[in-house]
Amino acid sequence: MPAKGPRGVRLSKKWLTIVGIGEDGVAGLGDEAKRRIAEAEFVFGGKRHLALVASLAKGNTRCWPTPFDPEMRDVLALEGKNVCVLASGDPFFHGVGATLARKVRPEQMLVLPAPSSVSLAACRLGWALQDVETISLHGRPIDLIRPLLHPGARILALSSDGDAPAAIARLLTELDFGASALTVLEALGGPHETLRSARADAFDLENINPLNVLALEIEATPDARILSLASGLADHLFEHDGQITKREVRAITLSVLAPRRGELLWDIGAGSGSVGIEWMLAHPSLRTIAIEADPTRAARIRHNAAACGVPGLIVVEGSAPKALARLETPDAIFIGGGGSDAGVLENAIKALSAGGRLVVNAVTLEMETLLLEQHTKHGGDLIRIALSRASPVGTMQAWRPAMPVMQWSWVKP
Repeated sequence: MPAKGPRGVRLSKKWLTIVGIGEDGVAGLGDEAKRRIAEAEFVFGGKRHLALVASLAKGNTRCWPTPFDPEMRDVLALEGKNVCVLASGDPFFHGVGATLARKVRPEQMLVLPAPSSVSLAACRLGWALQDVETISLHGRPIDLIRPLLHPGARILALSSDGDAPAAIARLLTELDFGASALTVLEALGGPHETLRSARADAFDLENINPLNVLALEIEATPDARILSLASGLADHLFEHDGQITKREVRAITLSVLAPRRGELLWDIGAGSGSVGIEWMLAHPSLRTIAIEADPTRAARIRHNAAACGVPGLIVVEGSAPKALARLETPDAIFIGGGGSDAGVLENAIKALSAGGRLVVNAVTLEMETLLLEQHTKHGGDLIRIALSRASPVGTMQAWRPAMPVMQWSWVKP
């Protein structure tokens, strides 16, 4: 039985071809890719792609609109016709293929990929891709590279333009990774391909081709800002005014919140943002909305998020529960401050969908009383976290207890 299109139209054949093309243009294409481009009624691509296949394309050529339309309306409007889309390298590696696959079923597409720029870079450098960190910084903040900066790491980064390598070199130097080796691989696979290298703290490469991949071999000084892979980052990595979930309590809290791929956390009364930031550091697919009433703290959360490599963290300025209205439904909620205000806990419980996790930390007697009531009403788990730190007493050492924390955690049935 013929496949159905996105709107139920029965199709007797694949109507969409996605062709990956490299800097070598037509010379690097296989016979099937050449035939598909030549026979297409409509050919979509960027100006550079369309110029590369000008000798082949016989149909109507259409350049991508500005700004780019992620809904791909122009392509989808031609469903059932013979359409070809041109993409750089592998269309499914940060490419237009992944965008189209959200709109068009696989059985309606023929995809003919070329090597991605990352694959070409790994080949030129002799790096095993399974041992390399890869990241796209194309049109994205370079702060995203921060969590990957570990001694000995090898990173391949897709950059936005010719200015990005120098900006990344400056960032590495600022973070005490100045001895790292940077290699800029330009126009890979084409006649103008070049490889140039420099240390981050002595980066002097100029006139860099906008089409480049940056390879980094990370070297760190003892003072380098390294973001641990474990929960419970050192408190000094966050700017704060004392309103911060301390390292050890934070590690326990993240363990109980139990982040899972693709989930959203509400961090209510976020303070410095440390819990929400570490939630996002657990996996790139995780998201946080931090709710904070104090404008100074809200600005500090944004700064901390960027400094820890999760600039996508969303900050909502306002007081709960009013600020919770119309926010996207969370998978987990953490309340570390302001939970005693009328209606905050009730609204948090209501906002969770079935299976959602709620974790609340309390240090005041009033908040402890509220948590005891909620535990009696809803169940869940109660624990008491008591920590002591050694500190000088005269010429000796003694334990100084921190304020104990009562923690209530609950999973909504």
